[in-house]
Amino acid sequence: MEVFYYLVFGAMAAVVAALELSKTNKDRINTSSSFNSFKNNYLVVFSIMMGKEDNTVITNNEAIIDAGDWLQGPYVYYLYSTYGFGKGDIGQLFIAGFGSSMLFGTIVGSLADKQGRKRACVTYCIVYILSCITKHSPQYRVLMVGRILGGIATSLLFSAFESWLIAEHNKRNFEQQWLSLTFSKAVFLGNGLVAILSGLFGNLLVDTFSFGPVAPFDAAACFLAIGMAIILTTWSENFGDPSDSKDLMTQFKVAAIAIASDEKIALLGAIQSLFEASMYTFVFLWTPALSPNDEEIPHGFVFATFMLASMLGSSLAARLMARSSLRVENYMQIVFLISAASLLLPITTSVLVTPSKVIGEGLSLTCSIQLLGFCVFEACVGIFWPSIMKMRSQYIPEEARSTIMNFFRVPLNIFVCIVLYNVDAFPITIMFGMCSIFLFVASILQRRLMVISEKPKGEEWSPMKERNSEVDPLNL
Repeated sequence: MEVFYYLVFGAMAAVVAALELSKTNKDRINTSSSFNSFKNNYLVVFSIMMGKEDNTVITNNEAIIDAGDWLQGPYVYYLYSTYGFGKGDIGQLFIAGFGSSMLFGTIVGSLADKQGRKRACVTYCIVYILSCITKHSPQYRVLMVGRILGGIATSLLFSAFESWLIAEHNKRNFEQQWLSLTFSKAVFLGNGLVAILSGLFGNLLVDTFSFGPVAPFDAAACFLAIGMAIILTTWSENFGDPSDSKDLMTQFKVAAIAIASDEKIALLGAIQSLFEASMYTFVFLWTPALSPNDEEIPHGFVFATFMLASMLGSSLAARLMARSSLRVENYMQIVFLISAASLLLPITTSVLVTPSKVIGEGLSLTCSIQLLGFCVFEACVGIFWPSIMKMRSQYIPEEARSTIMNFFRVPLNIFVCIVLYNVDAFPITIMFGMCSIFLFVASILQRRLMVISEKPKGEEWSPMKERNSEVDPLNL
Protein backbone atom coordinates (compact mmCIF):
# COMPACT_ATOMS: atom_id res chain seq x y z
CA MET A 1 0.00 0.00 0.00
CA GLU A 2 3.03 2.31 0.09
CA VAL A 3 2.49 2.85 -3.62
CA PHE A 4 -1.01 4.18 -2.87
CA TYR A 5 0.38 6.73 -0.36
CA TYR A 6 2.88 8.00 -2.92
CA LEU A 7 0.26 8.16 -5.65
CA VAL A 8 -2.14 10.20 -3.50
CA PHE A 9 0.63 12.49 -2.23
CA GLY A 10 2.13 12.96 -5.70
CA ALA A 11 -1.24 13.60 -7.32
CA MET A 12 -2.13 16.17 -4.63
CA ALA A 13 1.21 17.95 -5.02
CA ALA A 14 0.83 18.01 -8.80
CA VAL A 15 -2.68 19.48 -8.60
CA VAL A 16 -1.56 22.19 -6.14
CA ALA A 17 1.40 23.12 -8.37
CA ALA A 18 -0.73 23.12 -11.51
CA LEU A 19 -3.41 25.25 -9.88
CA GLU A 20 -0.88 27.83 -8.74
CA LEU A 21 0.98 27.96 -12.07
CA SER A 22 -2.15 28.11 -14.22
CA LYS A 23 -3.56 31.29 -12.73
CA THR A 24 -4.68 33.82 -15.33
CA ASN A 25 -5.35 37.53 -14.97
CA LYS A 26 -8.93 36.71 -13.96
CA ASP A 27 -7.55 34.71 -11.03
CA ARG A 28 -5.19 37.44 -9.86
CA ILE A 29 -5.85 40.68 -8.02
CA ASN A 30 -3.84 43.71 -9.11
CA THR A 31 -2.34 45.37 -6.05
CA SER A 32 0.11 48.13 -5.17
CA SER A 33 3.72 47.76 -4.07
CA SER A 34 2.92 49.26 -0.66
CA PHE A 35 0.21 46.65 -0.10
CA ASN A 36 2.55 43.84 -1.18
CA SER A 37 5.11 44.96 1.39
CA PHE A 38 2.41 45.11 4.06
CA LYS A 39 1.02 41.70 3.06
CA ASN A 40 4.42 40.01 2.98
CA ASN A 41 5.31 41.40 6.40
CA TYR A 42 2.12 39.98 7.88
CA LEU A 43 2.54 36.63 6.13
CA VAL A 44 6.04 36.21 7.55
CA VAL A 45 4.78 36.86 11.09
CA PHE A 46 1.66 34.73 10.68
CA SER A 47 3.64 31.81 9.25
CA ILE A 48 6.05 31.94 12.17
CA MET A 49 3.18 31.92 14.65
CA MET A 50 1.33 29.09 12.92
CA GLY A 51 4.60 27.20 12.56
CA LYS A 52 4.59 26.49 16.25
CA GLU A 53 0.93 26.80 17.28
CA ASP A 54 0.03 24.06 19.78
CA ASN A 55 -3.41 22.54 19.55
CA THR A 56 -2.58 18.87 19.67
CA VAL A 57 -5.07 16.22 20.70
CA ILE A 58 -5.08 12.46 21.14
CA THR A 59 -7.19 9.74 19.65
CA ASN A 60 -8.76 6.56 20.89
CA ASN A 61 -5.63 4.53 20.21
CA GLU A 62 -3.28 7.14 21.70
CA ALA A 63 -1.84 8.17 18.35
CA ILE A 64 -0.72 11.76 18.14
CA ILE A 65 -2.86 13.88 15.87
CA ASP A 66 -1.91 17.39 14.97
CA ALA A 67 -4.66 20.00 14.72
CA GLY A 68 -2.52 23.07 14.35
CA ASP A 69 0.85 22.62 16.06
CA TRP A 70 3.18 22.24 13.13
CA LEU A 71 6.53 22.17 14.92
CA GLN A 72 6.02 20.92 18.46
CA GLY A 73 2.61 19.25 18.19
CA PRO A 74 3.67 15.74 17.15
CA TYR A 75 5.83 15.53 20.28
CA VAL A 76 3.48 16.83 22.99
CA TYR A 77 1.90 13.48 23.78
CA TYR A 78 5.25 11.71 23.44
CA LEU A 79 6.92 14.19 25.79
CA TYR A 80 4.21 13.75 28.44
CA SER A 81 4.48 9.96 28.15
CA THR A 82 8.27 10.07 28.65
CA TYR A 83 7.60 11.86 31.92
CA GLY A 84 5.61 8.81 33.00
CA PHE A 85 2.03 10.10 32.61
CA GLY A 86 -0.74 7.84 31.34
CA LYS A 87 -3.49 8.48 28.86
CA GLY A 88 -5.92 9.76 31.52
CA ASP A 89 -3.49 12.32 32.93
CA ILE A 90 -2.48 13.48 29.46
CA GLY A 91 -6.12 13.78 28.43
CA GLN A 92 -6.73 16.09 31.41
CA LEU A 93 -3.83 18.26 30.28
CA PHE A 94 -5.37 18.68 26.85
CA ILE A 95 -8.79 19.39 28.32
CA ALA A 96 -7.17 22.07 30.50
CA GLY A 97 -5.80 23.73 27.36
CA PHE A 98 -9.16 23.90 25.60
CA GLY A 99 -10.92 24.87 28.84
CA SER A 100 -8.45 27.68 29.39
CA SER A 101 -9.10 28.99 25.89
CA MET A 102 -12.84 28.90 26.62
CA LEU A 103 -12.65 30.63 30.02
CA PHE A 104 -10.05 33.27 29.25
CA GLY A 105 -10.62 33.75 25.53
CA THR A 106 -13.25 36.48 25.76
CA ILE A 107 -11.22 38.29 28.42
CA VAL A 108 -8.03 38.44 26.36
CA GLY A 109 -10.09 39.34 23.29
CA SER A 110 -11.64 42.30 25.06
CA LEU A 111 -8.24 43.42 26.32
CA ALA A 112 -6.93 43.24 22.75
CA ASP A 113 -9.73 45.50 21.52
CA LYS A 114 -9.20 47.99 24.34
CA GLN A 115 -5.44 47.90 24.99
CA GLY A 116 -4.28 47.35 21.42
CA ARG A 117 -3.99 44.45 19.00
CA LYS A 118 -0.21 44.83 18.58
CA ARG A 119 0.22 44.51 22.35
CA ALA A 120 -2.01 41.44 22.28
CA CYS A 121 0.14 39.84 19.58
CA VAL A 122 3.30 40.52 21.58
CA THR A 123 1.56 39.11 24.66
CA TYR A 124 0.78 35.99 22.66
CA CYS A 125 4.48 35.49 21.93
CA ILE A 126 5.47 35.97 25.58
CA VAL A 127 2.75 33.68 26.94
CA TYR A 128 3.57 30.93 24.48
CA ILE A 129 7.31 31.15 25.14
CA LEU A 130 6.49 30.64 28.82
CA SER A 131 4.32 27.68 27.85
CA CYS A 132 7.23 26.16 25.92
CA ILE A 133 9.55 26.63 28.90
CA THR A 134 7.21 24.64 31.16
CA LYS A 135 7.74 21.58 28.93
CA HIS A 136 11.19 21.16 30.50
CA SER A 137 9.60 20.26 33.85
CA PRO A 138 8.37 16.70 34.56
CA GLN A 139 6.07 18.01 37.31
CA TYR A 140 2.39 17.64 36.49
CA ARG A 141 1.41 20.99 38.03
CA VAL A 142 3.98 22.85 35.95
CA LEU A 143 2.81 21.08 32.78
CA MET A 144 -0.77 21.99 33.68
CA VAL A 145 0.23 25.66 33.96
CA GLY A 146 1.83 25.34 30.54
CA ARG A 147 -1.37 23.99 29.01
CA ILE A 148 -3.40 26.80 30.57
CA LEU A 149 -0.96 29.36 29.17
CA GLY A 150 -1.19 27.61 25.80
CA GLY A 151 -4.99 27.92 25.86
CA ILE A 152 -4.79 31.64 26.56
CA ALA A 153 -2.25 32.09 23.77
CA THR A 154 -4.43 30.17 21.31
CA SER A 155 -7.29 32.58 21.95
CA LEU A 156 -4.99 35.48 21.10
CA LEU A 157 -3.65 33.76 17.98
CA PHE A 158 -7.10 33.24 16.49
CA SER A 159 -8.38 36.74 17.21
CA ALA A 160 -5.71 39.39 17.80
CA PHE A 161 -3.68 38.81 14.64
CA GLU A 162 -6.67 38.85 12.31
CA SER A 163 -8.15 41.87 14.11
CA TRP A 164 -4.86 43.75 13.76
CA LEU A 165 -4.63 42.86 10.07
CA ILE A 166 -8.17 44.04 9.21
CA ALA A 167 -7.86 47.30 11.17
CA GLU A 168 -4.44 48.09 9.72
CA HIS A 169 -5.59 47.21 6.22
CA ASN A 170 -8.49 49.64 6.52
CA LYS A 171 -6.36 52.32 8.19
CA ARG A 172 -4.00 52.31 5.22
CA ASN A 173 -6.95 52.64 2.83
CA PHE A 174 -6.18 49.49 0.86
CA GLU A 175 -8.89 48.00 -1.35
CA GLN A 176 -11.26 45.66 0.53
CA GLN A 177 -10.87 42.93 -2.08
CA TRP A 178 -7.15 42.79 -1.35
CA LEU A 179 -7.92 41.36 2.09
CA SER A 180 -8.98 38.10 0.48
CA LEU A 181 -5.53 37.79 -1.08
CA THR A 182 -3.86 38.08 2.33
CA PHE A 183 -6.31 35.61 3.88
CA SER A 184 -5.82 32.96 1.21
CA LYS A 185 -2.03 33.29 1.22
CA ALA A 186 -1.99 33.09 5.03
CA VAL A 187 -3.84 29.77 4.91
CA PHE A 188 -1.77 28.47 1.98
CA LEU A 189 1.48 29.20 3.79
CA GLY A 190 0.64 29.03 7.49
CA ASN A 191 -1.74 26.05 7.40
CA GLY A 192 -0.09 24.25 4.51
CA LEU A 193 3.51 24.72 3.43
CA VAL A 194 4.81 25.74 6.86
CA ALA A 195 2.99 22.78 8.42
CA ILE A 196 4.87 20.33 6.21
CA LEU A 197 8.26 22.02 6.61
CA SER A 198 7.85 22.35 10.37
CA GLY A 199 6.96 18.68 10.69
CA LEU A 200 10.11 17.75 8.81
CA PHE A 201 12.19 20.14 10.91
CA GLY A 202 10.78 18.75 14.16
CA ASN A 203 11.55 15.21 13.00
CA LEU A 204 15.10 16.33 12.17
CA LEU A 205 15.63 17.73 15.67
CA VAL A 206 14.22 14.74 17.53
CA ASP A 207 15.12 11.72 15.41
CA THR A 208 18.11 12.72 13.27
CA PHE A 209 19.98 14.92 15.74
CA SER A 210 18.60 13.10 18.82
CA PHE A 211 18.04 16.31 20.75
CA GLY A 212 15.07 14.79 22.56
CA PRO A 213 11.32 15.55 22.57
CA VAL A 214 11.83 18.96 24.23
CA ALA A 215 13.89 20.27 21.30
CA PRO A 216 10.89 21.26 19.11
CA PHE A 217 9.53 23.37 21.98
CA ASP A 218 12.85 25.18 22.34
CA ALA A 219 12.93 25.77 18.58
CA ALA A 220 9.36 27.06 18.74
CA ALA A 221 10.34 29.53 21.47
CA CYS A 222 13.18 30.81 19.28
CA PHE A 223 10.86 31.33 16.32
CA LEU A 224 8.37 33.10 18.59
CA ALA A 225 11.11 35.49 19.73
CA ILE A 226 11.96 36.25 16.10
CA GLY A 227 8.31 36.89 15.28
CA MET A 228 7.93 39.12 18.32
CA ALA A 229 10.94 41.17 17.24
CA ILE A 230 9.39 41.70 13.80
CA ILE A 231 6.10 42.80 15.40
CA LEU A 232 7.81 45.24 17.76
CA THR A 233 9.91 46.85 15.03
CA THR A 234 7.53 46.94 12.05
CA TRP A 235 3.92 46.94 13.28
CA SER A 236 1.94 49.98 14.35
CA GLU A 237 -0.74 49.85 17.06
CA ASN A 238 -4.47 49.82 16.42
CA PHE A 239 -7.48 49.51 18.70
CA GLY A 240 -11.10 48.45 18.67
CA ASP A 241 -12.46 50.97 21.15
CA PRO A 242 -9.77 52.58 23.37
CA SER A 243 -12.37 54.63 25.26
CA ASP A 244 -11.59 54.83 28.97
CA SER A 245 -15.31 54.84 29.71
CA LYS A 246 -15.71 51.18 28.76
CA ASP A 247 -14.49 48.63 31.28
CA LEU A 248 -14.19 44.90 30.68
CA MET A 249 -17.82 44.08 31.49
CA THR A 250 -19.00 46.83 29.16
CA GLN A 251 -16.85 45.35 26.41
CA PHE A 252 -18.58 42.00 26.96
CA LYS A 253 -21.96 43.76 26.82
CA VAL A 254 -20.99 45.47 23.57
CA ALA A 255 -20.08 42.13 22.00
CA ALA A 256 -23.18 40.35 23.33
CA ILE A 257 -25.51 43.10 22.06
CA ALA A 258 -23.81 43.02 18.64
CA ILE A 259 -24.36 39.27 18.34
CA ALA A 260 -27.93 39.37 19.66
CA SER A 261 -29.04 42.35 17.58
CA ASP A 262 -27.43 41.44 14.24
CA GLU A 263 -28.59 38.12 12.78
CA LYS A 264 -25.69 38.09 10.34
CA ILE A 265 -23.14 38.08 13.17
CA ALA A 266 -25.04 35.37 15.07
CA LEU A 267 -25.28 33.21 11.95
CA LEU A 268 -21.59 33.67 11.22
CA GLY A 269 -20.71 32.58 14.77
CA ALA A 270 -22.94 29.50 14.54
CA ILE A 271 -21.47 28.53 11.15
CA GLN A 272 -17.93 28.88 12.42
CA SER A 273 -18.61 26.86 15.59
CA LEU A 274 -20.33 24.04 13.67
CA PHE A 275 -17.56 23.72 11.09
CA GLU A 276 -14.70 23.93 13.59
CA ALA A 277 -16.41 21.42 15.89
CA SER A 278 -16.60 18.99 12.96
CA MET A 279 -12.99 19.73 12.01
CA TYR A 280 -11.61 19.07 15.49
CA THR A 281 -13.70 15.91 15.85
CA PHE A 282 -12.27 14.74 12.51
CA VAL A 283 -8.81 15.38 13.93
CA PHE A 284 -9.59 12.96 16.76
CA LEU A 285 -11.00 10.29 14.48
CA TRP A 286 -9.02 9.97 11.26
CA THR A 287 -6.40 7.63 12.71
CA PRO A 288 -8.85 5.01 14.10
CA ALA A 289 -10.89 5.37 10.90
CA LEU A 290 -7.88 4.56 8.68
CA SER A 291 -6.52 1.85 10.99
CA PRO A 292 -9.55 0.14 12.60
CA ASN A 293 -7.48 -2.94 13.50
CA ASP A 294 -4.46 -0.93 14.65
CA GLU A 295 -2.73 -1.31 11.30
CA GLU A 296 0.59 0.43 10.86
CA ILE A 297 0.02 3.55 8.79
CA PRO A 298 2.47 6.42 8.12
CA HIS A 299 0.80 9.14 10.20
CA GLY A 300 3.29 11.79 9.14
CA PHE A 301 2.88 10.96 5.45
CA VAL A 302 -0.91 10.98 5.67
CA PHE A 303 -0.81 14.24 7.60
CA ALA A 304 1.42 15.82 4.94
CA THR A 305 -1.10 14.72 2.31
CA PHE A 306 -3.88 16.40 4.30
CA MET A 307 -1.84 19.60 4.39
CA LEU A 308 -1.39 19.48 0.62
CA ALA A 309 -5.16 19.10 0.29
CA SER A 310 -5.60 22.14 2.53
CA MET A 311 -3.18 24.10 0.33
CA LEU A 312 -5.24 23.06 -2.68
CA GLY A 313 -8.38 24.40 -0.99
CA SER A 314 -6.78 27.73 -0.10
CA SER A 315 -5.56 28.11 -3.68
CA LEU A 316 -9.10 27.47 -4.93
CA ALA A 317 -10.41 30.02 -2.42
CA ALA A 318 -7.99 32.62 -3.77
CA ARG A 319 -9.38 32.11 -7.26
CA LEU A 320 -12.98 32.27 -6.08
CA MET A 321 -12.49 35.43 -4.02
CA ALA A 322 -10.61 37.13 -6.87
CA ARG A 323 -13.87 37.25 -8.82
CA SER A 324 -15.82 40.30 -7.72
CA SER A 325 -19.01 38.87 -9.25
CA LEU A 326 -18.91 35.81 -6.94
CA ARG A 327 -19.79 36.27 -3.27
CA VAL A 328 -18.30 34.12 -0.52
CA GLU A 329 -21.78 33.51 0.88
CA ASN A 330 -22.81 31.73 -2.33
CA TYR A 331 -20.06 29.18 -2.83
CA MET A 332 -19.63 28.33 0.87
CA GLN A 333 -23.04 26.60 0.85
CA ILE A 334 -21.64 24.12 -1.67
CA VAL A 335 -18.40 23.74 0.32
CA PHE A 336 -20.31 22.79 3.47
CA LEU A 337 -22.43 20.24 1.56
CA ILE A 338 -19.33 18.65 0.01
CA SER A 339 -17.60 18.48 3.39
CA ALA A 340 -20.72 16.89 4.92
CA ALA A 341 -20.75 14.24 2.18
CA SER A 342 -17.02 13.52 2.58
CA LEU A 343 -17.41 12.74 6.30
CA LEU A 344 -20.27 10.35 5.53
CA LEU A 345 -17.84 7.99 3.78
CA PRO A 346 -16.87 6.04 6.94
CA ILE A 347 -20.58 5.32 7.47
CA THR A 348 -21.41 4.40 3.87
CA THR A 349 -18.33 2.18 3.47
CA SER A 350 -19.09 0.37 6.74
CA VAL A 351 -22.62 -0.36 5.44
CA LEU A 352 -21.64 -1.37 1.90
CA VAL A 353 -18.44 -3.27 2.73
CA THR A 354 -18.07 -5.82 5.51
CA PRO A 355 -15.30 -4.58 7.82
CA SER A 356 -12.28 -6.86 7.99
CA LYS A 357 -11.05 -8.07 11.36
CA VAL A 358 -7.68 -9.12 9.98
CA ILE A 359 -4.74 -6.95 10.93
CA GLY A 360 -2.93 -6.13 7.72
CA GLU A 361 -0.17 -3.86 6.59
CA GLY A 362 -1.24 -0.42 5.46
CA LEU A 363 -4.66 0.68 4.30
CA SER A 364 -7.44 -1.63 3.23
CA LEU A 365 -9.53 -0.81 0.15
CA THR A 366 -12.26 0.63 2.37
CA CYS A 367 -9.79 2.83 4.24
CA SER A 368 -8.19 3.93 0.97
CA ILE A 369 -11.57 5.24 -0.18
CA GLN A 370 -11.98 6.99 3.16
CA LEU A 371 -8.53 8.58 2.80
CA LEU A 372 -9.58 10.13 -0.51
CA GLY A 373 -12.75 11.44 1.14
CA PHE A 374 -10.72 12.87 4.01
CA CYS A 375 -8.50 14.68 1.51
CA VAL A 376 -11.65 16.24 0.03
CA PHE A 377 -12.65 17.38 3.51
CA GLU A 378 -9.21 18.90 4.10
CA ALA A 379 -9.55 20.77 0.80
CA CYS A 380 -12.84 22.15 2.13
CA VAL A 381 -10.99 23.21 5.29
CA GLY A 382 -8.51 25.07 3.08
CA ILE A 383 -11.39 26.92 1.42
CA PHE A 384 -13.16 27.55 4.73
CA TRP A 385 -10.45 29.50 6.55
CA PRO A 386 -9.84 32.40 4.12
CA SER A 387 -13.55 32.52 3.32
CA ILE A 388 -14.67 32.77 6.95
CA MET A 389 -11.98 35.41 7.51
CA LYS A 390 -13.41 37.39 4.60
CA MET A 391 -16.94 37.20 6.01
CA ARG A 392 -15.74 38.15 9.49
CA SER A 393 -14.06 41.24 8.04
CA GLN A 394 -17.42 42.24 6.51
CA TYR A 395 -19.85 41.54 9.33
CA ILE A 396 -18.07 41.90 12.69
CA PRO A 397 -17.90 45.52 13.97
CA GLU A 398 -14.40 46.86 14.43
CA GLU A 399 -14.94 48.17 17.97
CA ALA A 400 -15.40 44.66 19.40
CA ARG A 401 -13.84 42.42 16.76
CA SER A 402 -11.47 40.38 18.97
CA THR A 403 -14.07 40.01 21.72
CA ILE A 404 -16.75 38.72 19.34
CA MET A 405 -14.33 36.34 17.62
CA ASN A 406 -13.49 34.77 20.95
CA PHE A 407 -17.19 34.55 21.84
CA PHE A 408 -17.50 32.40 18.73
CA ARG A 409 -14.89 29.99 20.11
CA VAL A 410 -16.68 29.39 23.43
CA PRO A 411 -19.14 26.75 22.15
CA LEU A 412 -16.32 25.18 20.14
CA ASN A 413 -14.10 24.75 23.20
CA ILE A 414 -17.00 23.37 25.25
CA PHE A 415 -17.69 20.81 22.53
CA VAL A 416 -14.02 19.79 22.24
CA CYS A 417 -13.74 19.29 25.99
CA ILE A 418 -16.87 17.10 25.96
CA VAL A 419 -15.55 15.04 23.06
CA LEU A 420 -12.14 14.62 24.66
CA TYR A 421 -13.73 13.52 27.93
CA ASN A 422 -16.04 11.01 26.20
CA VAL A 423 -13.83 10.04 23.26
CA ASP A 424 -14.37 6.29 23.91
CA ALA A 425 -18.10 6.51 24.61
CA PHE A 426 -19.48 6.49 21.06
CA PRO A 427 -18.80 4.37 17.95
CA ILE A 428 -16.73 6.09 15.32
CA THR A 429 -19.58 6.00 12.79
CA ILE A 430 -21.83 7.90 15.21
CA MET A 431 -19.17 10.59 15.61
CA PHE A 432 -18.73 10.99 11.86
CA GLY A 433 -22.51 11.09 11.42
CA MET A 434 -22.74 13.87 13.99
CA CYS A 435 -20.06 15.84 12.12
CA SER A 436 -21.91 15.41 8.83
CA ILE A 437 -25.13 16.69 10.42
CA PHE A 438 -23.25 19.71 11.82
CA LEU A 439 -21.91 20.54 8.37
CA PHE A 440 -25.32 20.14 6.74
CA VAL A 441 -26.81 22.54 9.30
CA ALA A 442 -23.92 24.95 8.57
CA SER A 443 -24.91 24.92 4.88
CA ILE A 444 -28.51 25.80 5.81
CA LEU A 445 -27.34 28.66 8.03
CA GLN A 446 -25.01 29.81 5.25
CA ARG A 447 -28.00 29.93 2.91
CA ARG A 448 -29.84 32.10 5.41
CA LEU A 449 -26.82 34.40 5.76
CA MET A 450 -26.66 34.82 2.00
CA VAL A 451 -30.35 35.72 1.77
CA ILE A 452 -30.39 38.36 4.51
CA SER A 453 -27.11 39.96 3.39
CA GLU A 454 -28.28 40.56 -0.15
CA LYS A 455 -29.41 44.03 -1.15
CA PRO A 456 -31.52 45.21 -4.10
CA LYS A 457 -29.69 45.53 -7.38
CA GLY A 458 -27.83 48.77 -7.82
CA GLU A 459 -27.25 49.19 -4.13
CA GLU A 460 -23.79 48.14 -3.04
CA TRP A 461 -23.89 46.37 0.28
CA SER A 462 -21.69 47.52 3.13
CA PRO A 463 -21.93 46.47 6.77
CA MET A 464 -20.96 49.95 7.93
CA LYS A 465 -23.58 51.52 5.64
CA GLU A 466 -26.22 49.20 7.05
CA ARG A 467 -25.27 49.99 10.65
CA ASN A 468 -25.29 53.70 9.95
CA SER A 469 -28.78 53.45 8.47
CA GLU A 470 -30.17 51.88 11.63
CA VAL A 471 -30.08 52.66 15.31
CA ASP A 472 -26.62 51.56 16.37
CA PRO A 473 -27.03 48.82 19.01
CA LEU A 474 -23.42 49.33 20.12
CA ASN A 475 -23.91 52.94 21.12
CA LEU A 476 -23.95 52.57 24.85
